[in-house]
Amino acid sequence: MLKASELINQSSEELEAQYEDICRDIFELANELHVSRKLEKPHALKEKKKDRARVLTVLRQKKSKGST
Repeated sequence: MLKASELINQSSEELEAQYEDICRDIFELANELHVSRKLEKPHALKEKKKDRARVLTVLRQKKSKGST
């Protein structure tokens, strides 16, 4: 699980790369769920979605600070 305090110290490029990785993981987990109707770690999908939201939040905060 990612912490917002750790994400704030990363650059925008690192955050965007991390966002893409998380989206890819979510896609793979969702496909696995649809194909096999179960996941080895059912909580992983929910965790990844929350991590994606944290990354997006920090990215938006950085962009709003940069434009002001």
